[in-house]
Amino acid sequence: MIISMTPVRVSFIGGGTDYPEHFNQHGGAALGTSIDKYIYITVSPLTEFFDHRIRVSYSRTELVKCVDDIQHPSVRECLRFMGIEGGIEIVAVSDLPARTGLGSSSSFTVGLLNALHAFKGEMVSQEQLAAEAVYVDREMIKERVGVQDQYICAHGGLLHLEFQAGNQVTLKPVVISKERKRALEERLMIFYTGLQRSAHQVLEEQISRTKAGEITPHLNKLKELVPQGIEMLCNGYDLSNFGEILHQGWLLKRKFSKAISNSLIDEAYERARRAGAIGGKLLGAGGGGFLLLYVEPYNQPGVRRALSDMREVRFGLENHGSRLIFYKP
Repeated sequence: MIISMTPVRVSFIGGGTDYPEHFNQHGGAALGTSIDKYIYITVSPLTEFFDHRIRVSYSRTELVKCVDDIQHPSVRECLRFMGIEGGIEIVAVSDLPARTGLGSSSSFTVGLLNALHAFKGEMVSQEQLAAEAVYVDREMIKERVGVQDQYICAHGGLLHLEFQAGNQVTLKPVVISKERKRALEERLMIFYTGLQRSAHQVLEEQISRTKAGEITPHLNKLKELVPQGIEMLCNGYDLSNFGEILHQGWLLKRKFSKAISNSLIDEAYERARRAGAIGGKLLGAGGGGFLLLYVEPYNQPGVRRALSDMREVRFGLENHGSRLIFYKP
């Protein structure tokens, strides 16, 4: 039996510039972090005493005789990628719901590849896991996803990512003191809108406009905010400036597509701002999921009252990325 543990992520600034459709021409950058909410993947051998050759359990259970019959796209394509045809049981458990903007689909793929490599007796680097997950997500599943999620979930930590022509991804850890990290954690709040959505569908208009160059100026401005955000975190500035940068980024992101936001999200965000939130953004592709807010501690009770119809999720930043927490060959 093998168990992998892979974090989900929070993207602060730069989402949208991490699509090859944009960065292969114009470059891109992002600032994000893994958080202490996880997807756990258990992989174990399946004996020959069953009629099925593969058992997959997530929000539903699949019992199938061959890889082609698996409905879960990431499980099906990861098994194909790894050349595993059967004799395996896969169980997935998550701390938070899927399709909510925390990179859970990429976290799932990273964690499953990590466990499958171990199942075959292979140890791989976090860099390899991230690159393989990008390939599976984009080339095999054909998902409309960027590439920051896979790298953040695989490596973990607070990261500055740069994207360059030729699908090159460079990672730079953002180093801050324990006190600064704690102060940042104390000022970040996440609320669940209650809306789940498929990022693949939400992103259709955005990717089309990206390819056409219609939103290139907005994406380039978003890229320029990334070093500013890092500067606010690292060099002793009042952290409230980071909240302002989140707000600027959200205003830019809303211009990508009509599917990014909706009246419920806009109204909730404005309620939070009136109650004292300095800035924030909807996490992920848009259309639902989790609302991230920067709020000074003395204003947080008021923001909680203003968003009392939404569930708050307490969280912290984490540094480990995807790892094996149990290995018994």
